Amino acid sequence: MRYLITGGAGFIGANLAHQLVEEGNEILVVDNLITGRHSNIEDLVRNSRFEFKRQDIIEIFDPGDIDGIYHLASIGSVYHYLNNPIETMRVGSIGTERMLELARERNCRLVFSSTSEVYGSPLVHPQVEDYWGNVNPVGIRSVYDESKRYAEALTMAYYRKYRVDVGIARIFNTYGPYMDPDDRRVMPNFITQALSGKPLTIYGDGSQTRSFCYVDDTVGGLIKLMESNCPGPVNIGNPDEYSIKELADTISALLGVPGKYEYEELPEDDPLKRKPDISLAKSVLGWTPGVSLREGLEKTIKWFRKELQ
Repeated sequence: MRYLITGGAGFIGANLAHQLVEEGNEILVVDNLITGRHSNIEDLVRNSRFEFKRQDIIEIFDPGDIDGIYHLASIGSVYHYLNNPIETMRVGSIGTERMLELARERNCRLVFSSTSEVYGSPLVHPQVEDYWGNVNPVGIRSVYDESKRYAEALTMAYYRKYRVDVGIARIFNTYGPYMDPDDRRVMPNFITQALSGKPLTIYGDGSQTRSFCYVDDTVGGLIKLMESNCPGPVNIGNPDEYSIKELADTISALLGVPGKYEYEELPEDDPLKRKPDISLAKSVLGWTPGVSLREGLEKTIKWFRKELQ
């Protein structure tokens, strides 16, 4: 198969590209490198089954023959999308429409990477796919949240009107190799601070919870969604729930460093709880995550240590 991966030089996209090439597929990665990193895929460039094109997907381009589209292009880090708000909205709106039109023209399946952020600061716990969410449409995080909500609506409009073959994945907090050490998300923040001997920055009192999914599991879920006929949305995440303080304690213990923390004010609209209900993924995709937090952290810390050197 020959797949197009938008945003394939980003964290999840690069892991997906490596996995699909390893399975014998041909891959075209398209990325404008606003937040993606060429270093994430430079080892693949020498592979005859891999092609990279530096391209903004809001512009029309010809990818050649393709059998499927993984539409992962997005600006996912709070720090980066607050600095690139218009670009974030455009890739979610115009970029998604371009990819849906391409899937329609080529009669191929498109898997769209949505996010648990569509649930906002949820009033239902754990979050199930039929929950409509609690999102501030004009808050500082809305450029990301609403771009994904709009993209989901557009994807379903193409599914209903044109019968485009689609699958929507709502991805929960994912971590692992190829993360940008400087993207300011909690996992890179804690690991880089701990490796540098600095206090770990905790926003709020650290009682807010997240569910962390190792990237190999997330990639496996995306591949299973591509291979299915499920339109979604379907939650892809690990239902094991941890407080931010528990995560900080675990990372400190794994690195054998004192648990030194600095507390700062909780950012606006930061969700207090986040945990996926993955019943649908289990029943429809036959997918469950298999990597524990400790095992995933050990692999991630090893990669960050090498990257920072």
